[in-house]
Amino acid sequence: MADQKKAASFNVLPKIINGGIAGIIGVTCVFPMDLVKTRLQNQQIGPNGEKMYSSIIDCFRKTIKQDGFFGMYRGSAVNILLVTPEKAIKLAANDYFRYHLATPEGKLPLHMAGIAGGLAGLFQIIVTTPMELLKIQMQDAGRIASAERAAGREVQKTTALDVAKTLVKEHGIFGLYKGVKATGVRDVVFSVVYFPMMASINDAGPRKADNSGEAVFYWSLFAGLSAGMFSALLVTPFDVIKTRLQAIKKIEGEKEFDGFFDCLTKTMKYEGPLAFFKGGLCRVMVIAPMFGIAQMVYFTGVGEMILGIERKKSV
Repeated sequence: MADQKKAASFNVLPKIINGGIAGIIGVTCVFPMDLVKTRLQNQQIGPNGEKMYSSIIDCFRKTIKQDGFFGMYRGSAVNILLVTPEKAIKLAANDYFRYHLATPEGKLPLHMAGIAGGLAGLFQIIVTTPMELLKIQMQDAGRIASAERAAGREVQKTTALDVAKTLVKEHGIFGLYKGVKATGVRDVVFSVVYFPMMASINDAGPRKADNSGEAVFYWSLFAGLSAGMFSALLVTPFDVIKTRLQAIKKIEGEKEFDGFFDCLTKTMKYEGPLAFFKGGLCRVMVIAPMFGIAQMVYFTGVGEMILGIERKKSV
């Protein structure tokens, strides 16, 4: 928490620019691991204990063998397109709420930092839910295709646009918000934990020599990595449920789920509690560097430089 007096105003536009740029760079760096995470979380154990992928390495190997290196970036276009507003909303909204919830002296109690993070997480699901829904269909398509080929059936290629059109045609615009409750629970809990932890770690590190009061870039990277690692692991069960609810196509024999609690009970009954941590290591390996990179880029103040605005330290 900062000791300096609260700034007289909050300029949201450069924060949005910073968040958008940070999101694009962060997601591009970690997308292949995110694809592996989705496939591991969606695979269900067969009646005889059979699994398509036995590990992270096995999933990487089989995906590259089947689809080539660029197959690891399947679904990345829609993700990169929508992650710009998603990260812009998340990071800028957190700063916005921190500013307005802080005392006139610029101090922010821990519980208020948690509320600010939770509100940011709540706002982001407007963009996150359709982005994740479309991304998951593209990421999981290779797993579905492998099973279809093994069964001797023809595989039909699809695009994110095809999926979006079908969902809107059949269910209206709300068809793009399948799994919104699970997404909301995951993102709000994550943000309540992540943002106060990241800010506390960031405030404890070495400062830049320019008297700006900002942490040096590598410490912001470390703060994002550390807080992202802990928060990502904590909400992995919610992410597994969300991912399974949003997977529209299933391999023959895989269970369908009718809502959050149905997915929770069926997964527990048929696969046990460890199933809620499927892809957990992958998720940590995705979220920790993505948020580390994103926070580092966000704090560089690119938006302020572009707009020619003086950079002010956030609360």
